[in-house]
Amino acid sequence: MLRVGLFSECYHPIRNGIVASLDALASALRARGHEAIFVTPEMPGYRDVRDDVVRVPSLPLPTRTAYRLTVPYLPRALEFSIVHTHSPFVTGWLGVRAARRARVPLVFTYHTQLEAYAHYVPFETRATRSAATQLTRGYANAADAVIVPTASMERRLRELGVRTRIEVIPSGIDVAFFARGRRSESLRARLGVAAGAKMVLSVGRLGREKNLELALEAFALLGDPAAHLVIVGDGTHREALQRFAARAGVAGRTTFAREFERGALPDAYASADTFLFTSESETQGLVLVEALAAGAPVVAVDTPQTREVLDGAAEIVPSDPRALAAALGRSLTGAIRDPARSMSVAGRFDSVALGDRTLELYSELLGSWAAPRLAAAGAV
Repeated sequence: MLRVGLFSECYHPIRNGIVASLDALASALRARGHEAIFVTPEMPGYRDVRDDVVRVPSLPLPTRTAYRLTVPYLPRALEFSIVHTHSPFVTGWLGVRAARRARVPLVFTYHTQLEAYAHYVPFETRATRSAATQLTRGYANAADAVIVPTASMERRLRELGVRTRIEVIPSGIDVAFFARGRRSESLRARLGVAAGAKMVLSVGRLGREKNLELALEAFALLGDPAAHLVIVGDGTHREALQRFAARAGVAGRTTFAREFERGALPDAYASADTFLFTSESETQGLVLVEALAAGAPVVAVDTPQTREVLDGAAEIVPSDPRALAAALGRSLTGAIRDPARSMSVAGRFDSVALGDRTLELYSELLGSWAAPRLAAAGAV
């Protein structure tokens, strides 16, 4: 049995794609009889319901965010078979220290293109982007292997100067869970969608880098005055987006639904007539796979990673409001609906199968670490 340390800068009560992918990985590891121990910052007022979460002291950040600044101190000695980090920040470096102290392999999953988040830092943007690039390169090269969710992100890391081993293993979801989603007229009504009207859905954290202004622009150009846009998620950019919706003339047809409990998401996807995705900063875009699994037609802005994930199961268009509006119009008439293709693509992201691929990587790394130790001990 392996004891895997999962070090992440964010975990519950935060809800985002990283947290969802961590939970999916931990569930897959436990399904195979292994332990998964989370190491993550303390969140004031939040208490974990499980005893496999180690909270590290933390401080508030000087920006409007739910994230915390980890204090570089582990409250107790922790022993792991392997350390798997999910952040290049302080918590990630605690993982490096834990791996080096225990002399076990270190794996790093590259979830975030940090340079796309430079606007959160109160310094000159170009210098911040450069620092983010250096941090990513240095941290990735300290790992024994780096996991990326798409081949385009492997190419990106090589461009940044990452030399260590890179494996392409997407973040997984519980496909069957999302496939159980059912269209709910009562849910649509609660979200402000009139009977017989078309519902366009967006799901994700409301941050500037998510490019939701483009979604609102495209929706404003859509030639269907009865259509309704539902934005599920929350974040520091919500008020700015609400003002943008008002300026675009669609505030009365847009519902900012805040965050949903995860158990409510399958029905939300299944109740949509089209799922709209405008982010260009993702390394994968887990919500795309969730939407496909629930049977929602998808319209997305074209990026190499989005094209790779969707693999022909959606309409992908340039980052242009008119092109996006035209694609939405086609989708809402049912012109691009192909449930069999959507489920086929979603099935490639099954969390158990992808967890097995991660376990294979762990096994390879542990084997390569064990041989030199045995040789040093005179055993071989």
